[in-house]
Amino acid sequence: MERGFGQAEFATRTKRAQALMAKHDISALLLTTEPDVRYFTGFLTQFWQSPTRPWFVIIPASGKPIAVIPAIGQALMNATWIDDIRTWASPDLMDDGVTLLGDTLTEIAGQGRIAVPDGHESHIRMPYADVKKLATHHSLTSDMGIMRALRMVKSEAEIDKIRHACTIAGTAFDAVKSFAHVGMTQSQINRQFQSACLDAGADNVPYVAMGLGPCGYFDVISPAGDITAQTGDILMLDTGLMWDGYFCDYDRNFSFGTPDPRAVSAYDRLIDAARAGLDAARPGAAAADLFHAMAKITGAGKAMEAGRFGHGLGTQLTEWPSFIPTDHTEITEGMVLTLEPSIETIDGRILVHEENIVIRANGAEKLSPFATELVVIP
Repeated sequence: MERGFGQAEFATRTKRAQALMAKHDISALLLTTEPDVRYFTGFLTQFWQSPTRPWFVIIPASGKPIAVIPAIGQALMNATWIDDIRTWASPDLMDDGVTLLGDTLTEIAGQGRIAVPDGHESHIRMPYADVKKLATHHSLTSDMGIMRALRMVKSEAEIDKIRHACTIAGTAFDAVKSFAHVGMTQSQINRQFQSACLDAGADNVPYVAMGLGPCGYFDVISPAGDITAQTGDILMLDTGLMWDGYFCDYDRNFSFGTPDPRAVSAYDRLIDAARAGLDAARPGAAAADLFHAMAKITGAGKAMEAGRFGHGLGTQLTEWPSFIPTDHTEITEGMVLTLEPSIETIDGRILVHEENIVIRANGAEKLSPFATELVVIP
């Protein structure tokens, strides 16, 4: 599968943003986070793991985006479709790009409104002291949900990348039976599973969560530990592997030997809940509708400590919306979503099942290979 996007993809994203900016009287959109910068530029690097340097991309009212970035990133940004790239030598302890950024904003926006994403799941990736400096000379305001609206709806090119990531994860999950066995520790299984993901074609595996125990597990965010798998235990592996900058996010549950009938019964209900979520996932529904469709089958209780039964998916492992009773975000064609119902089993333990889908005009299309039964490892 081909990596990257053509220029037309980025041009379309930019024009969509500018149409929404005009609607809200916004002169420039200031972006500082990795997913937002990459969304408009294609600038893909793991160098964001270093917190030392700030990075800025500005979407003007018309024309192409402008990058204001540390000089160390110029060569890579030159490889994107961006041609207006302004740099400084960073880190600079006295002025780490804020003057260059301010001058650029004045040039393209004058005294107009400069918007930054400010809703749930957003943050500004630059020192607060520099935000205050910028605000003394420029009118900073909310982006009015523009970035959220843009990134919630995926293009076919984006959907293809997420589908490919799902296929890679499916191959890795299929391999689990070949290496996992009673007596292995979580850490050993985790390393083998990540190797299987990479062997199957993942670029990297930023996220793996595990659960292990009789009839379920206590949470779904724990890292691998030194707990040893016993006969009758349920193993859960949840992966957010990446391919070309896009995540998949789904899990699989395995039983070491014959599973407890209570685990089988609970897991069957989870499968039914995911199917109910799939049926409810269609244009015009609300995020809350998907939650209620799944919760009607699984119930709540301790299973609801996770807070939601699914979410959006894309350049980040979790995106807007959230499947909770109070999220009334409208489901629209092109959204990529996870269905993630959970259910309580015994002694405060839970089982969680997660799948990935994309919304089409007449309903939902499966992106992950939907599970039908609890997999038994002999």
